[in-house]
Amino acid sequence: MTWGLAPSLREKHAWDVLENVPDPEIPVISVRELGIVRDVRVSGGVLDVFLTPTYSGCPATEMIEQGVREALDAAGLGPIRVTTRLAPAWTTDWISDEGKRKMQQYGIAPPDHTRDAKPMVFVPRLTCPHCGSRDTERLSAFGSTACKSLHRCRACMEPFEHFKPI
Repeated sequence: MTWGLAPSLREKHAWDVLENVPDPEIPVISVRELGIVRDVRVSGGVLDVFLTPTYSGCPATEMIEQGVREALDAAGLGPIRVTTRLAPAWTTDWISDEGKRKMQQYGIAPPDHTRDAKPMVFVPRLTCPHCGSRDTERLSAFGSTACKSLHRCRACMEPFEHFKPI
């Protein structure tokens, strides 16, 4: 077991392990890259992991907690306590640049924070993750999950989802 490590080394090792725990809905991005792992601390011999779901009703929350527990247990970092924190609320600002790059490669347009717009009012022309065209249109405010919208590229005619900025 590695939990005999100094707390700072145990925390660092936990962060490294969490870099490889995939998000169940976007498996090419880790829960750490998605920004839902908010903190990792050792307290009284217990490894505390604090998660903030993308929204309070996210159906993947339990799967994420299970994946985190299993990965940390497999690394010998137990005992583990996973705590869900709803405040501050998760924001797409917490997605790492690497996470956004991986989303793009996976075919999901990542959130764009270069504009000051309300995503449900202003519908931006997104860049197609398949061909790079900006000639796109929104088909639906909601995609496969509430945090994504459905779009289509008019150039290549491929549909794609956009991870909404919140």
